[in-house]
Amino acid sequence: MSLLVVGLSHRSAPVSVLERASLSVDAQVKLLQDTVAAEPATEGAVLATCNRIELYADVDKFHAGVAELSTLLAQHSGVGLEELTPYLYVHYEDRAVHHLFSVACGLDSMVVGEGQILGQIKDALARAQELHTAGRLLNDLFQQALRVGKRAHSETGIDRAGQSLVTFGLEQLAVGAPVETWARDKKALVIGAGSMSSLAAATLARAGVAEIVIANRTPERAERLAHLLEEQYGQGLTEGDDTDVLARAVPMPSVPFELTRADVVVSCTGATGLVLTADVVAAGVGSRVGQQPVVDLDEAAEAPLPPTSVGTDEGCPLDLSAVRPGFSVMGEAAVAGMDAATLEQHAAWVAGGTVDRRETNRTGPEVDADLIGALAATASAVGRIPERRRPEPVAEPPRPEPVLFLLDLAMPRDIDAAAHRLAGVRLVDIESLAEASADAPMAADVDQVRRIVSDEVAAFGAAQRAAHITPTVVALRTMAADVVAGEIARLEGRLPGLDDKHRAEITQTVRRVVDKLLHAPTVRVKQLAAEPGGAGYADALRTLFDLDPETVASVSRAEESTEKNAQNRGPA
Repeated sequence: MSLLVVGLSHRSAPVSVLERASLSVDAQVKLLQDTVAAEPATEGAVLATCNRIELYADVDKFHAGVAELSTLLAQHSGVGLEELTPYLYVHYEDRAVHHLFSVACGLDSMVVGEGQILGQIKDALARAQELHTAGRLLNDLFQQALRVGKRAHSETGIDRAGQSLVTFGLEQLAVGAPVETWARDKKALVIGAGSMSSLAAATLARAGVAEIVIANRTPERAERLAHLLEEQYGQGLTEGDDTDVLARAVPMPSVPFELTRADVVVSCTGATGLVLTADVVAAGVGSRVGQQPVVDLDEAAEAPLPPTSVGTDEGCPLDLSAVRPGFSVMGEAAVAGMDAATLEQHAAWVAGGTVDRRETNRTGPEVDADLIGALAATASAVGRIPERRRPEPVAEPPRPEPVLFLLDLAMPRDIDAAAHRLAGVRLVDIESLAEASADAPMAADVDQVRRIVSDEVAAFGAAQRAAHITPTVVALRTMAADVVAGEIARLEGRLPGLDDKHRAEITQTVRRVVDKLLHAPTVRVKQLAAEPGGAGYADALRTLFDLDPETVASVSRAEESTEKNAQNRGPA
């Protein structure tokens, strides 16, 4: 069997595709169940975060495994396989191990070095263990990934290379100002009470916000988080710390009202639809800016049409009686603000009329003279040439300073992307974070973490190859013990008068001889098997000693049964 991972992340796919392909908890459960039910795979685990979806499996066939895992991802994500395929990446064997270890260390995160991924890996392992889809390989892999990630954070300064997605998002909202200065005394609304929302609330509390309101679909979780915040940050973190945060929980229906009070909103829920629409955000911020955040399109359609030409033209659907001169009735200014019905009438009139149109079949000096004369007469009357002029640019009023800052960390998104066009609103979401992080500098510690990953990948591969030969070695020693027992029984039949003392001494002597003969080759074969390309030594051992394959398989099953019993006692 071999390790295979098929997935997509912010590095391989645009945020719009990641958003559509995101998996709910129920979808992850069904995906895992279908994975282990598929023919090529015997184990499965799903790592799903806000910027990656990866399916890990132990497969017996590479090409069949890639095809099956890709198909399952497409089916459960709801994105068609043909559309999803260009964004998928595939890692196999050591490359798959290297990928997960890099992910665990934060090297593959949107913000390099962030530590939230370790909790997400732990959750993925716990879910696979709970569903019994993780066997020996994936249990060893994910547990080792957690150890490697912890080692990277403890032995290097990778934490300095980046922060959590929350901190990075708040830095983008602050636009260059220190987060502590920007957040001081602000009122914050946190929507959601999961791990990311809890981290956001704690980060805001440490930054010095005056109040944090928690809204969640499960009121008990919101109340628990609010209580923890008050407990930890209500009286200051440490001696001399002036942090004093008021925290409270509210039901989800109260969110529109809380928007009218909040300065900062962080949302990260598991909802499949929008939690905050542009209309809700506009209503929340409208009373705090000096202009209406949104324009009613119906009212705009009923507004007077802009002036377009001089005089009257038969059949023209525009009101030309009091028009400021200077623009063609067929120009861009003429159709600005038209509703659909008027625009259709205008198009029909232009197609059948003759105003401002030159007949291409009329050429010659006479025609040119007529046109030049008409143009001169018009210029003399209105003071300028009205034809071929584009509408003068309309000066847009300056955009007011933001009064509401929105951070959307959910995938799919919680906050309508149209909210960023509202006056007085600044919105940062996963897509803008991905763009901002693309140019983020990486710390020198990253190279040290990469060396750790490489060393750990080699060690993991050696351990797995050594473990692969262990059932064969155990089967060999079991066979040797059976041979010793048979020979002792035969000796007792030939020497029935042998006393217990001599029988025990003979038995011990024979066993020592067998153990000494087997010791060197079994130790050496484990060492050789741990090296790259050492998988064939197990087969050679079975062939040389004519071991029964079923005996070897039974040893493997016994070891797996022991490991499953240990898993049932709780995840590592």
